[in-house]
Amino acid sequence: MLYASKLSLIVMAPKPQRIRHLVGATCEGAMRKARTMSTETETETETSSMKDAFSKYADYLNNINDKRERVVKASRDITMNSKKVIFQVHRMSKQNKEEVLDKAVKVLAAVNDQYLSRLVKELQGTDFWKLRRAYSPGVQEYVEAATLCNFCKTGLLLTLDEINATLLPLSDPSVEPLQINILDYILGLADLTGELMRLAIGRISEGELDFAEKICSFVREIYRNLTLIAPEMDDSSDMKQKMETMLQSVMKIENACFSVHVRGSEYIPLLGSADTSYPLLGMPDID
Repeated sequence: MLYASKLSLIVMAPKPQRIRHLVGATCEGAMRKARTMSTETETETETSSMKDAFSKYADYLNNINDKRERVVKASRDITMNSKKVIFQVHRMSKQNKEEVLDKAVKVLAAVNDQYLSRLVKELQGTDFWKLRRAYSPGVQEYVEAATLCNFCKTGLLLTLDEINATLLPLSDPSVEPLQINILDYILGLADLTGELMRLAIGRISEGELDFAEKICSFVREIYRNLTLIAPEMDDSSDMKQKMETMLQSVMKIENACFSVHVRGSEYIPLLGSADTSYPLLGMPDID
């Protein structure tokens, strides 16, 4: 009996290979569990980091969209009030020239203080070129109004540096100021020629032939210089169309001035002169 009991214990005892297998399986299971827990922790960390990154991107896009809306509103206000300056200049006549231009200058100063300053505050210290399409129409209209007003007062072209100098007092000196770029300035000059054409025709109807001829020479010089620049402006599809319109404006001014020289006294009363010394007497004025 004793011998049988010892034999049974020997048979039932685990073999060394089985012990090593059990120990290895236990260690491997523990390591796999540890790796799983580590992987889950890393995944949670990466997910949290990704959520934070996308949250920052969302905040940035929301802020930039809100800024774009404010910039578009400021640009519209600048456009609308710059047109008031242009309309004011077109009220000019031989009798009220100084008065009308002084008022136009005051309206232009109000555009600077009330509307352009709002745009400057929105864009100063930022990469304002990113939002250029949002404010470009207003800036072009402002350039058109400022250059038209300056030409009527001084007979000279208002340069880009002079315009940007007026923006500096509106900016915080501690940040990068908003500066009008050369493309918007040139596009504004292209629109200026159309207003000068209307002004020249109006001056001819008032008998101010010298002023009309001065406008003709000025517009012709602008067109001549822009024809040298326009081919290099590949990134502006608007410029080609503006150049065609500008050429039409130059031709209209030249034809009007030429008609005055050729037809002489006939041409002025046809445009509304009340001078009875001209031969077309009794002809009603044309508004």
